[in-house]
Amino acid sequence: MSTSTSRYGSGSVRSSREGFIASGTGSSRPARPAQVDPAIVESLSGGADPQEIDEMSHVSAAALLDRVHHSEDPEIVRRVLTIVDAEGVDIIAELWSRAQPDSLPGMLWRLYMLRTWMNRNQESVSQLWRMGEPVATSASAVAGVDQAPSAEDIARTADSILSGAFTGDFAVALERAAAFTDVTAAGLRLEARRIAHQGDSSAAAQETGAGPNSDSGSVRAGVSGRRAAHDPQTASARLMHMAGNLMTTSGDFLHGAKLWRQGKLE
Repeated sequence: MSTSTSRYGSGSVRSSREGFIASGTGSSRPARPAQVDPAIVESLSGGADPQEIDEMSHVSAAALLDRVHHSEDPEIVRRVLTIVDAEGVDIIAELWSRAQPDSLPGMLWRLYMLRTWMNRNQESVSQLWRMGEPVATSASAVAGVDQAPSAEDIARTADSILSGAFTGDFAVALERAAAFTDVTAAGLRLEARRIAHQGDSSAAAQETGAGPNSDSGSVRAGVSGRRAAHDPQTASARLMHMAGNLMTTSGDFLHGAKLWRQGKLE
């Protein structure tokens, strides 16, 4: 795997526009499906009162979820599922990205960002899953992912988790999301350690002269070895940071599932 974090995108689904997105920004909001008044969006760009934005975020999230739950029209479900693809993330970001993680808009924001990240990094995410879950465990069963998923399997899982939030048990969808982020976080940690170990090994070989510069260039070898080790260590640290963010997000999902079952997620 590449030592660059750009391969995996950003490992956070926190209330920021970057979220899980690797290249370009993205966040989707229920403009058409939720029937959000365009005037609301315009007022947001003009700097609406934070309390009003918070209220609108809760109202729009509840309206979107309720509408899909009470609809048997598959086209409605499809439009809600692909709203980020069709409309972009800016509309949703304005309303939901600042919502607290223990709120309905905060949960929906994270689910949409998880789907976006999975779809934009299908191959890399499938590799992370295989690293984090080399043998099938309960996490595979909960997330609904095969032991060795393909890139296409990752895309299907991303759609399945998000659509399940609207058409099935919302708490179960959050638990599936939590299981998925747990495993991919484990994969990121393993990859980070591998990169760090390779960097250390390369640096040690250069320092001891056990490389192509071993005869007359021992000093140069040491310097180049330290330089070579810098990038792997930096890449490793970034992947560990991403893994930490994913674990935080996983905790958010599980807490959201608990609140939903208690009737307290609003």
